[in-house]
Amino acid sequence: MAPFIANSLGCLLLLFLASSSTFSDALTDLEVQYIAHRQLLTFDQSGKEVGDQTGGGGGLDPNLKFENPRLKNAYIALQAWKKGIYSDPFNFTANWVGPDVCKYSGVFCAPAQDGSKLNVVAGIDLNHQDIAGYLPQELGLLTDLALFHLNSNRFCGIIPMSFCNMSIMFEFDVSNNRLVGSFPQAVLCWKEAKFVDIRFNNFEGCIPPEIFTRPLDALFLNNNRFSCSIPPTLGRSTVSVVTMAFNNISGCIPHSIGAMPNVQEIMLAGNSLGGCFPSEIGNLRNVTVLDVSGSGFVGPIPSSFAQLKSVERLDISCNRMTGSIPEEICKLPALKNFTFASNFFTGVAPACNPQSRKDVVIDDGNNCLAGRPMQKPAKDCDPAVTKPVDCSKDVCSGGGSPPKKAESPTEDPHLPASGGMSHPPPPAPVHSPPPPVQSPPPPAPVHSPPPPVLSPPPPAPVHSPPPPVQSPPPPAPVHSPPPPVHSPPPPVHSPPPPVHSPPPPPVQSPPPPVHSPPPPVVQKPPPKPEQSTPPPAKSSPPQPDVVLPPNLGYQYSSPPPPMFPGY
Repeated sequence: MAPFIANSLGCLLLLFLASSSTFSDALTDLEVQYIAHRQLLTFDQSGKEVGDQTGGGGGLDPNLKFENPRLKNAYIALQAWKKGIYSDPFNFTANWVGPDVCKYSGVFCAPAQDGSKLNVVAGIDLNHQDIAGYLPQELGLLTDLALFHLNSNRFCGIIPMSFCNMSIMFEFDVSNNRLVGSFPQAVLCWKEAKFVDIRFNNFEGCIPPEIFTRPLDALFLNNNRFSCSIPPTLGRSTVSVVTMAFNNISGCIPHSIGAMPNVQEIMLAGNSLGGCFPSEIGNLRNVTVLDVSGSGFVGPIPSSFAQLKSVERLDISCNRMTGSIPEEICKLPALKNFTFASNFFTGVAPACNPQSRKDVVIDDGNNCLAGRPMQKPAKDCDPAVTKPVDCSKDVCSGGGSPPKKAESPTEDPHLPASGGMSHPPPPAPVHSPPPPVQSPPPPAPVHSPPPPVLSPPPPAPVHSPPPPVQSPPPPAPVHSPPPPVHSPPPPVHSPPPPVHSPPPPPVQSPPPPVHSPPPPVVQKPPPKPEQSTPPPAKSSPPQPDVVLPPNLGYQYSSPPPPMFPGY
């Protein structure tokens, strides 16, 4: 029974990871509100920043001397940012004093790219410094900034629209913070950007269609709260890697997906998508990784999947698919890992038997395959077999009906409810975990029920309020079983500005938080209830370092830092 249990737990883990899509840090909600309030106080009623943002230097010490006006603007911006920092446990910004901003920690200067040959601030790298604060409007004065790395900190609030002034932005990474609001509109201003990573935050709303018309090479949107459907402009995207996993995106995969010219890796796992797959997926001849697990897909696997000649890892597990697995798919020349576990497949070609290809890892557990071990009970399989989905009538595959969700009789007790992944409220803040890289699956949350304390009547119970939930540090990096195979996207030959910034280490994936148990109910003899003092909060230990893809120095090559199952 071990493989059957493992497949069931894998889907439940996928559900948990989808619901825990906003891993944060050791800030309490009250602290987050306080920091966000400080940011809002810098805006007037029209949403613009209050005070001088022009770089005129009002209020500056007249004795300060600057090499050029742009470095003066940088001084204004960085001093405003330092005032917006609530906590800097490693004192990383301690030397942010004086007019020589090029000597500030994490600040990198280079000749301007406009031909003026002025020395300017071209890059900022504050990766995994555990800094808490907000991003002030004055950062928009850094108009020569091409690299902005902020992953694995505790920044809250919104990304100001003044970031639109950073017109030559090339790499933008604010992953694994506590940023909120809709998709940051400033990103749409950048004409030169190649790498945008905003995963592991609390962004919400719709993904703007315009983002897929920008000349990006890598776009990481996973583990936020995005909803709505995938825009049809997806087919115009130039990305080689796109991750939208673990959000609450619904609807169909757009038919335009087959027109993506460069894409090599697509991750859509853990959403609320549904319906049948569009046959146009078969046009993705360069795709090496396709993960559409745990997103509520139904119907048979399209025959066009047999055209995915470059695919190495194909994961369609934890859906509600039916029918048979075509032999052509299991004979794909580059295939190394094929997972179709936890569906309702009733037939499989001999080439898809896990013993038939020793060079391919095949997981077929928890289906309805006769003669195969660790399959679903017949009572769970019969409704799916007797009521198959007709994809010719499904709008997602080109028919006329709305996306099909699983019929209630086919509910699998080992899977989440039909229609994709549910998304409960975000978990309690965790202590600054990094954005993900390849790692073993994290443990499921442990809920320890408080032991009951019996007391003689009639006294009333005195309840101790539960302590603030603090989570332990994340375990080792996470990678979904079976071992995924990732191919790095091709390098983008776009000459970036020369920023001399040391490469940050590989990005690691945060695990779901573990909830500490509430204190037991205490019954006291006195009939009059008393309010006990809440126990003190426990601080989480420091977290391990997180490493960003090797994209500093602008020899751009961004292998997607893999998220949970393969991200």
